[in-house]
Amino acid sequence: MEMQNITKVLGSNPYPGRGIILGKSMDGQSAVMAYFIMGRSENSRNRVFVTDRDGIRTEAFDAKKLTDPSLIIYSPVRVLNGTTIVTNGDQTDTIYDCIKNDQTFAFALRTRTFEPDQPNFTPRISGVVEAAGNYKLSILKSAYGDPASVQRFFFEYNSPISGAGHLIHTYKGDGSPLPSFEGEPTLVHVSGSIDDFTAQIWNSLNNDNKVSLFTRFIHLKTGLVDSRIVNKNQ
Repeated sequence: MEMQNITKVLGSNPYPGRGIILGKSMDGQSAVMAYFIMGRSENSRNRVFVTDRDGIRTEAFDAKKLTDPSLIIYSPVRVLNGTTIVTNGDQTDTIYDCIKNDQTFAFALRTRTFEPDQPNFTPRISGVVEAAGNYKLSILKSAYGDPASVQRFFFEYNSPISGAGHLIHTYKGDGSPLPSFEGEPTLVHVSGSIDDFTAQIWNSLNNDNKVSLFTRFIHLKTGLVDSRIVNKNQ
């Protein structure tokens, strides 16, 4: 698989939806992660990321405009015993609880399915970064738009390569219904500082549709984290 430029991949897609990037910094010292959200409706765009314990949660920017919180208010990032969990929904809590009870990432996601937002049936995308820097990604999606059939895909990356990461997102692009992501996570180049990484992703996302971005570098020797949050609603 050829390594892609993040700017090119995201910049050519007007609506990738929600997305996760996991990887390793160019200098090999840090695990790298990013999570972004986009929105087309007023309800989806009315959100910000806020810090919450070791992770983040989504929150309504204007509480008076919040209509249905069921699929838009959740904790995208949580941390348990050195393992960082990132997802696009409340399956963050499912994974957290299962790992806490000595069960696996895959076990947790086999109890879940795609989102019930007919006709899109938005995929649930999830990832974990382990203390050593190894990471996993998953997508749960409808089989060709059939609400009775779920497909679960899991990807594991051990001894990751410095300067490389993998991007997975919910949609191939804009449309009605929205077309689900297909294939393996995209291999992307990771370079620069956390501020460079953050700016590259944020500036690549469609300006009309982007809502919020979270990035984090986790130092592999010390476990210290450096995080950034960018909200369009400030």
